[in-house]
Amino acid sequence: MKSIPILNIQQFEQDVPMSDFYSNDLKSHLERNKGFFNKPHRHDFFLCVLFSKGSGIHEIDFNTYTVKPGSVYFLRPGQTHYWKFDTNPEGYIFFHTQNFYELHFSKSKLEQFPYYYSYKNIPTLHLNSNEIVYLESTFKNINNEYYKSLTYKKQKIASLINTVYIDLARLYNIFEPIKDITSATYIETLRHLEKIVDTYYKTEKSATFYANELNITSKHLNRIVKATLGKTTTDLITERVILESKRLIVHSKNSLSTISEILGYQDYAYFSKVFKQKTNSTPLDFKKSYQ
Repeated sequence: MKSIPILNIQQFEQDVPMSDFYSNDLKSHLERNKGFFNKPHRHDFFLCVLFSKGSGIHEIDFNTYTVKPGSVYFLRPGQTHYWKFDTNPEGYIFFHTQNFYELHFSKSKLEQFPYYYSYKNIPTLHLNSNEIVYLESTFKNINNEYYKSLTYKKQKIASLINTVYIDLARLYNIFEPIKDITSATYIETLRHLEKIVDTYYKTEKSATFYANELNITSKHLNRIVKATLGKTTTDLITERVILESKRLIVHSKNSLSTISEILGYQDYAYFSKVFKQKTNSTPLDFKKSYQ
């Protein structure tokens, strides 16, 4: 099976001895990693990138977004993505592990930020010219700190990242406001649900199973998913299956029937029916469209 590469932070920087954080200006980063960025790959870390110049596309989990000056992108571990550029981009990029952030902010979670709390939230934000100037200065400060050897280096970087995330969350909520009925408890439950779904989606398709794992009723779980995402629990489970099926169809050499079995469907015809209901395309047509 041809698998999608999963990259870790150590692969990007050998000169700075930090295994849980990486930063670079975008031009240097892309030049150094020109063999990676234009091919589908995954990361085992959180990623944030700001484009101050350039144009092109950024595909994240089979959704295509436009790259232009002011584009900011957020990726969570496990997401598949790649870039294609029409004009040379500039800006800044940083990666970090979950522990890097949460070690310094023990009472905070990355999922508190709207762009990280669910895979279903839009992973991008567009800044105006004034916002670009303001945010780029902090990204630059992060990058400068990364390449210096000063005391309290990690603490300073973590503090700057937290500032960036807060500023970006404020702007994000202007364009993608969280519903008033979305309480902190609902968000936390959704976060746990998505993690459990990631673990069991290949074998467990029942909403009841996940409700039992969370020690709540199926009805209440459905209420939470409806309030936070506007869909049912079954929709969420099925969409996770479809996302993985797309990854396998495009990036593996397995037959479609084998992919169906990997995802827990012994009957390929039924799997194909579910896939078409969600994508308006058969698995075979989807595969051909990417070839």
